[in-house]
Amino acid sequence: ARLTPISHRQFVERLRALGFEGLVGGRPPQMRRGHTTLIVPNPHEGDISVGFLRPLLNQAGISREKWLGESER
Repeated sequence: ARLTPISHRQFVERLRALGFEGLVGGRPPQMRRGHTTLIVPNPHEGDISVGFLRPLLNQAGISREKWLGESER
């Protein structure tokens, strides 16, 4: 499977499913898992493109396989 654009809501839901907590509404909004803090894109900017999703996942320490649920099989 491959990465595809994702809505802000789906992005946040998937991060929560992978153990990230909160959507701290500061500037900029952030989610945390352990010592990892991820800056979350603004929701009003439309879907998150694959080109933007890749570095976000890298920053969060999430592999493509884990994001797509392939390692759960």
